[in-house]
Amino acid sequence: RLEEFLKKEVDLELSTLPDFEERVIDVSEVEQLINSINAIPAPCAPVINPQAPNAATGTSLRVCWGLFSDDTVECYHLCYKPVSNERHVDGQAEHTLKVKETYCTITDLLPNTQYEFWVSALNASGISPPSERAVYVTAPSPPTIKNKKIRSCENAALVCWESRDINPVDSYTVEL
Repeated sequence: RLEEFLKKEVDLELSTLPDFEERVIDVSEVEQLINSINAIPAPCAPVINPQAPNAATGTSLRVCWGLFSDDTVECYHLCYKPVSNERHVDGQAEHTLKVKETYCTITDLLPNTQYEFWVSALNASGISPPSERAVYVTAPSPPTIKNKKIRSCENAALVCWESRDINPVDSYTVEL
């Protein structure tokens, strides 16, 4: 019987045509939802710390800052410039450093000079607003003792010195 069946021609034409609907599925909402889950927001503005005691030498300053939030941060941009009373110098001498930590020691600065600092945080989503600006001051240069003007007697000594700093120094400490 099988042999007879296989010898017969079989008509494979369908009597009715299939009715397929052409559907377009909109996945844009799902796509947006998935992207919003994977995306990290741009960080908030960092908070720059005031100058700490003993954080300055005559030519360097250690600047520290932090974040109030648990933002993801890849690096920071620390900007600084010398504080100047002259308006035309304001836009000049601005420096930017790329920093991985929440602190940085800046070197090659001028003694007894005020510097203005601000910092921004960066991640893959963008850059934060800058922090408030903070003013730090480098330590004064040591004064030069005028050896030719030193005078002394049994109960007293006269020692004269001069400052090499452009800006005035608040006070001096003399140690014996």
